[in-house]
Amino acid sequence: MFLNIIWLLFFGGAFVACLAQWLYLGNSGIFNDVMQSVFAMSKTSFEIAIGLTGILAFWLGMMKIGEKAGAVQMLAKLVAPLMKRLFPSVPVEHPAMGSMLMNMSANMLGLDNAATPLGLKAMKELQELNPQKDTASDAQILFLVLNASGLTLIPVTIMTYRAKLGAANPADIFLPILFATFFSTVAGILVTAFFQKIEIKNIVFISWFVGLSSAVFGSLFYFSMLSAEEMGVASAFLGGIILFSIVMFFLILAAVKKVMPFDAFVEGAKEGFSTAVMIIPYLIAILVGVAAFRASGAMDFIMGGIVAAFNVFGIPSDVVPSLPTAFMKPLSGSGARGMMVDAMQTYGADSFVGRLSCIFQGTTDTTFYILAVYFGSVAIRKTRHAVFCGLTTDVVSAISAITIAYIFFPP
Repeated sequence: MFLNIIWLLFFGGAFVACLAQWLYLGNSGIFNDVMQSVFAMSKTSFEIAIGLTGILAFWLGMMKIGEKAGAVQMLAKLVAPLMKRLFPSVPVEHPAMGSMLMNMSANMLGLDNAATPLGLKAMKELQELNPQKDTASDAQILFLVLNASGLTLIPVTIMTYRAKLGAANPADIFLPILFATFFSTVAGILVTAFFQKIEIKNIVFISWFVGLSSAVFGSLFYFSMLSAEEMGVASAFLGGIILFSIVMFFLILAAVKKVMPFDAFVEGAKEGFSTAVMIIPYLIAILVGVAAFRASGAMDFIMGGIVAAFNVFGIPSDVVPSLPTAFMKPLSGSGARGMMVDAMQTYGADSFVGRLSCIFQGTTDTTFYILAVYFGSVAIRKTRHAVFCGLTTDVVSAISAITIAYIFFPP
């Protein structure tokens, strides 16, 4: 629904902008310019999608090894003590607890194909505990908010797009995304705990919060003390060693669990190929809409208005070209992905705008889509404070992304 409206707005706005330029500026060639831009972007979008295949196949192949070797289950056991405190209404032995743990573990590892079915299963099991079947329970709302906060350890898809679009170091956004998504997740938990009066003053929650916060703030303080060149070297080293260590951990775990790593990799890589093919129509649809909107001058008009508003309040305007990704993310993942790709194509994958767009894309998930799918699967109509809490994570993630981008990639 959201994508249909957005797509019509892109082309409708482009047509109105073209009419305005023709009637008031006498620019009769604007219509042809827009169509040429649409045709060129259609070809470029296809080339981008096909170019993703190899890198996407590699990462999904590695993820399949980790999945079969039990990495998801290990993560689930690690966060189980925290989950018991966050979901006091869900009995520890209830199947919903296991499904939620598995869903969030799969999300953290970037296993979208595994995470969504597990999430729907968890929502249906939580519905069994829900006394008011048409109204979202506390547990269902918090579970949805945690999904919307988008806590992901390995942003596979974003790194893949960056590699395809010529980034010198596709993984340089790995740490910034990890930091920003941490803040959005914590914000989601705290605001939901406030509404639900969850007791967070316990040793388990405080230990997790203090430990992770210390690591995040300590790392940010360390990076803020470095020069731009030193930060680039340190970030590349840490990002590279963490990602390579994860790859080796999966392989070692596979050997211990007697999983055939090559066979598992091939199985996952096949999914990577099918995924790359599957996104072609979505990527083309979004990018041609953006191309028409941009070529007509409508995008420049809107961005100019935002810059003027920022100038009034003394806010730097460097972030403006990347804001469409942030605005689109709560509505549509594929739409935001198209905005991210457009930003990297227009300004460069290694530009401040390109990198910030990637951080926006990686910090949260699509709040309204998750709300519609997860609550729709169990026929919940009354969402209570779910939308407010979900959008709070989006706002916090955007502010965190901008702040962290200025620390890591000052324009």
